[in-house]
Amino acid sequence: MPAERYPVVWIGRAAVVTLPAEVDLTNADSVREELASVVSQGPVMLVADMSTTTFCDSAAVSALVRTFRQAAAGGCDMRLVASALAVRRVLAITGVDRLIPIYPSLAASVGGPHDTPVRGRHAPPGDDKATADADSDIIEPG
Repeated sequence: MPAERYPVVWIGRAAVVTLPAEVDLTNADSVREELASVVSQGPVMLVADMSTTTFCDSAAVSALVRTFRQAAAGGCDMRLVASALAVRRVLAITGVDRLIPIYPSLAASVGGPHDTPVRGRHAPPGDDKATADADSDIIEPG
């Protein structure tokens, strides 16, 4: 297994991956590969920590959505931490905030099930129709 490019901290069976200040076309593939590598290790929760990320583009959105789909297929709960307004705006415009819960801090993201994301509609576990509706709203770059 190659060396980690981004810091990964394990809290029990939850993995927290700290993403860089900018996630764009130049590094989105390596971000996706790193997140996929962590998902393949079988965490029950993956937190993509974008708390220091100040810029992301459509390539970042695609990497996050692809990782979410991989995580969900393996029974892993994925969450995002995003505090920069510009990042949260991109995630909202593309509909990612309706697919992946977004939290304002790392502490909130790894808290209990009653901690609520910043915004977005999230289906209760097993609500396939709501999940399918949310998936259909996502604008993923081709």
